[in-house]
Amino acid sequence: MFSRFKKPEPGAAKPAPNLAPVGAAQAAPRATATTATAKPAAPGLAAARAAPRSPAEVAQADKDRKRKERLQDLKVELHKRLLENLNLAVLEKASEANLKAEIAAISAEALDEMSVALTAQDRSTLNQELYDEVMGLGPLEPLLKDDTVSDILVNGPQRIFVERGGKLTLTDITFKDERHLLRIIDKIVSAVGRRVDESNPYCDARLADGSRFNCMVPPVAVDGSLVSIRKFKKEKLGINDLVRFGAFTEEMALYLEAAVSTRLNIIVSGGTGSGKTTTLNALSSFIDNAERVLTIEDTAELQLQQVHVGRMESRPPNVEGKGAVTQRDCLRNALRMRPDRIIVGETRGEEVIDMLQAMNTGHDGSMTTIHANNPRDGISRLENMVAMAGIEMPLKAVRSQIASAVNLIVQASRLQDGSRRMTSITEITGMEGEVISMQEIFRYERLGLAPDGKIIGRFNATGVRSHYSERFKQWGFHLPPSIYDPIA
Repeated sequence: MFSRFKKPEPGAAKPAPNLAPVGAAQAAPRATATTATAKPAAPGLAAARAAPRSPAEVAQADKDRKRKERLQDLKVELHKRLLENLNLAVLEKASEANLKAEIAAISAEALDEMSVALTAQDRSTLNQELYDEVMGLGPLEPLLKDDTVSDILVNGPQRIFVERGGKLTLTDITFKDERHLLRIIDKIVSAVGRRVDESNPYCDARLADGSRFNCMVPPVAVDGSLVSIRKFKKEKLGINDLVRFGAFTEEMALYLEAAVSTRLNIIVSGGTGSGKTTTLNALSSFIDNAERVLTIEDTAELQLQQVHVGRMESRPPNVEGKGAVTQRDCLRNALRMRPDRIIVGETRGEEVIDMLQAMNTGHDGSMTTIHANNPRDGISRLENMVAMAGIEMPLKAVRSQIASAVNLIVQASRLQDGSRRMTSITEITGMEGEVISMQEIFRYERLGLAPDGKIIGRFNATGVRSHYSERFKQWGFHLPPSIYDPIA
């Protein structure tokens, strides 16, 4: 019946197991991403004041739970049968429609053998989940397809959180058990030639769509495997998109265009999830197509649209601890490849030395990101990273190197309401004694909090004229003086 994808020598059929509903210890099956409902992480005041459910509602909830448990058991058994019957060697060549039809046929025959009757909706849901298990990432697949989800965070097999609009919510999507979760993790890391086990309990990887993947498994992860996926946006957000979303203003965009086009060295600073990479992508749109750009990243995320772009990605050591290629190795090699600009996805270690050297030796217009709370802390972070590199230099020499290399620090922040804003644009103007002198050109001012929890604020100029105004004019960018005027 299913000859196209059936193994050449199928084994004998196994007796159908007893799939009567089991107890509450079993996990509920996953729902579609668009209908996943958020569960409160802990009972709060609102939950305490909620009216108790009626007996009818309790009975219905118990009925739904048992139905989900039974569907989950059916999915596990049918998945075993699929692995026994499908010829996995030819699945990659099969079209999605043909494979779904084959899965539907195998599951229909198996359900008939087990004398299990399902509604059309349950059967359709079950077939889609089986397809995701065979060809995708199981319960995570609908979340990856949901464009409203920006982050997927798995805390063990029973707790999957998603971020939508900057806010984390708990979904009702679950894995069957820890083995199920580990199987999906192994499927992801093995696709990129890595492995995760007790001897190597963590891994960074990149999914097929470019999303960033990180995992940590027991015994390091105490309550079950931890997975985080930072989703890769299919559509690159440009400057106009960020202005429309309120990340910054048109005046700030005009200033940043002049800064990038006149080849100022720029650092984008911010915390995790504050939008550093998105900002760096947007700034790169101002780079001229005639320039040769090299990008260096731990996990390739930058989406540069220029014609002449060379992309490099670092590589971790193998099982024997050999074969590692660090960002510093890539950066050293990039200096020999005649770049006009070098863009480092994130500077977090000893590669800061080579990054500063590149900025100081003719590669004007280079850019990178760092983790810091504000521009002044960003400078301190650079100093600390130089110290961590093991190079003994006087503090004044380190600061002089930083002041000479870095021209502009753009601070990105994620506010308490989940919104992302460019909270500061600060210029580095040189040294005053042993201190790096800085001047803020634009800032985000918080004015209050709306009843719905949204932050009320505005972008404002500080009234300080840019230190690089003459440079802008020499390159043909005549910015109107009014952009530096603060709002009364």
